[in-house]
Amino acid sequence: MKPIERLRSYMKENGIDAALLTSELNQRYLTKFLFTDGYVLVLSDKAYLVTDFRYREAAETEADDAFTVETPRAQLAFIDETLRSANARNLAVEENALSHLQYEKFTAFFSVPLAPISSALDELRMVKDADEIEKIAKAQQLTDAAYQHILSVIKPDMTEIEVALELEFFMRRSGAEKTSFDTIAVSGTQSAVPHGVPRNIPLQPGFLTMDFGCIVDGYCSDMTRTVSVGRATDKMKRLYETVLKAQLAGLSFLRAGVTGKEADKVARDVIDAGEFKGGFGHALGHGVGLFIHEAPRLSPGASEPLVKGNVVTVEPGIYIPGEYGCRIEDMVVITDDGCRNFTKSPKELIEIF
Repeated sequence: MKPIERLRSYMKENGIDAALLTSELNQRYLTKFLFTDGYVLVLSDKAYLVTDFRYREAAETEADDAFTVETPRAQLAFIDETLRSANARNLAVEENALSHLQYEKFTAFFSVPLAPISSALDELRMVKDADEIEKIAKAQQLTDAAYQHILSVIKPDMTEIEVALELEFFMRRSGAEKTSFDTIAVSGTQSAVPHGVPRNIPLQPGFLTMDFGCIVDGYCSDMTRTVSVGRATDKMKRLYETVLKAQLAGLSFLRAGVTGKEADKVARDVIDAGEFKGGFGHALGHGVGLFIHEAPRLSPGASEPLVKGNVVTVEPGIYIPGEYGCRIEDMVVITDDGCRNFTKSPKELIEIF
């Protein structure tokens, strides 16, 4: 079922006559077209991509054929006239994507009352269809290739920033639109900071954690691999193996019907059963799609069951302040009896230099 069909089903079930999308992310989700100036209006029997002349040709070529492209000079007036002609009784808007001023403007301008729809759109995006899954798989293929590339070119005198940039350049050269978030490449004691910022210093002895991803056709990838700069100590090896064991336990547990809370506990229990108890301070994972962090969550507070088509990360980690940290992350799609892992990069501990 196309996203627009799923949205219309929700609208019908909830008595919504029209929906106006203002965020670039959800506009792209429905139309398959990226633009930065305009609106998407969905009625029960018609749908419009409302923008200006700069996007007309591209929109008519690239947007889903369910949408009629319109380029009126007065966009809001066109939308209000369309609502009147359709005898719409209400208009759902993305309240979370609007400023207070914008919401007040819409309330005063449109001839129908407004209703919220942000949470519903978030829920619709949680379940990926076959087309979305294929795009996510392609993004992860580039990310896996970037990891193999960095292992082949990394040198002792490279800085953390240079490692991050090399990963980014490779993904862009290989066809990615852009990175899906700011690349993390941190070594030594900085690897103990889960979202550390790459520094302009040579790689430090200890763990090197690389967390990176890219966007292909709008959809994100996300993976983390940790390697050892120099020979790993026995403690580092035990820590790494504990993280890997926790991640594999989490991956094996995932399937439709289990909750994010249960999955988080399975992995967390592995870590808390040994010498690194308490070292796993963040959630096990998060949803991935058009946005890098979206629902559902794999966390202690996530009580909703996972369903087929959810795409999530599985990324336990252990962090010892002042020493080092390690995280291993794969991205998977939930199936009825397990999960399909998009991430193909090896996970054994690699010692470089």
